[in-house]
Amino acid sequence: MPLLPAPPSPADGASTDGASTDDVTSWVAAHLGDLTREGPDGVAAGAFRGGQAAADAALAALDVTGYARDRSTVLPVHRRGASRMSPYIRHGLLSLPDVWAAVADAPARDRGKYRDELLWQEFARHLYARVGRELGQDLQRAQRAPAPTGRGPWAGDPWPESMNCTATVVEELHTDGWLVNQTRMWLASQWGVRAGADWRVGESEMYAHLLDGSRAANRLGWQWTVGTGSGKAYGFSRWQVEKRAPELCRGCALARACPIEAWPDSDLGRAVPGPDLGRAPVPAGPETVEGPGGAELVWLTAESLGTGDPALAADDDRPAVFVFDEPLLRRLRLSGKRLVFLAETLGELAAQRPVEVRRGVVAEELAGRPLAATWTPVPGWSRIAAHLAPVELHPWRWLVRPGTTSVRSFSAWRRDSGRAVPR
Repeated sequence: MPLLPAPPSPADGASTDGASTDDVTSWVAAHLGDLTREGPDGVAAGAFRGGQAAADAALAALDVTGYARDRSTVLPVHRRGASRMSPYIRHGLLSLPDVWAAVADAPARDRGKYRDELLWQEFARHLYARVGRELGQDLQRAQRAPAPTGRGPWAGDPWPESMNCTATVVEELHTDGWLVNQTRMWLASQWGVRAGADWRVGESEMYAHLLDGSRAANRLGWQWTVGTGSGKAYGFSRWQVEKRAPELCRGCALARACPIEAWPDSDLGRAVPGPDLGRAPVPAGPETVEGPGGAELVWLTAESLGTGDPALAADDDRPAVFVFDEPLLRRLRLSGKRLVFLAETLGELAAQRPVEVRRGVVAEELAGRPLAATWTPVPGWSRIAAHLAPVELHPWRWLVRPGTTSVRSFSAWRRDSGRAVPR
């Protein structure tokens, strides 16, 4: 495919609001709109602006005071305790070590709870690096669809529009591209536990919209919620809605005939062998820069878009290249708002150094070019890198560098990784 023009850069070099966001949305619609689920005419931005400036501003304003108490609050929005760092962490604009350090002075209880969530993100990366595509299979148990409980048209409608709680959350997912963890659990449990639909289909539907969507964290979250990773399903019912967002129940047409009034039944079926999750090496990448050198440009991916990315930061003047993976995007049919976030980030970066933006098959677009890259704990990256053979390979910025650890559960992983966890 021909080289694409660089996405529009922010007018002031520090933000992408107002007309600049409209310009980037138009760029995505023109050059990538056919790959989105909305099509060129439906591309819109989500609730987060892409780019290093937006990420840095979010980190500078990060205050987790009250996080332990309020992280699961859904409504009212102004009482939510979630930090909203996840889109920037997912795309490498902020590293887990940097966010970990940023809350060092927070109240002890809040700091501990928040850092537990950062460790959960790290665990998801370790697990995904170990098992790869097998994370899309049941990890520990065979899920047997439970019989639907309560009342309501469940067949073919795992997120019923008639229920104010699911309808409101799905609208937020589709509009903003982000949800607090509590409502992610509601949707996953409603889909896979109460309605008995295939969790993989629901996970892919949520993944397509999330600006922080990663197969590592999203698949692990769904498996934990529906019980195939933990052995115990999370039961979504009216009780959680009344506790976390009571106005949703008060404004629901089904308030007097709630189909999720009772606790759901859940039968996960018999235990079956899954991928080996015991103690074994977790791919970690190099500890120091490897390769003969001589790289002429930096290969960027969706995991490595921050200016602090090791390969990018090694030379402030070296050009970079990003390829929108056409076969992958055509298969995934992501929401356009995810591509707008990436394009905003690339546009800002292109205002600071030369950036090539391409569309096509990554291994073909970059074949024969001397590349610098940061090793990435994503199996797809490893498959492509094997073809491209970067001449300069930089270490990934782990929060906890992997070793020979168990990834059977978060608690087992944390126990085995105990000495490596930052203090």
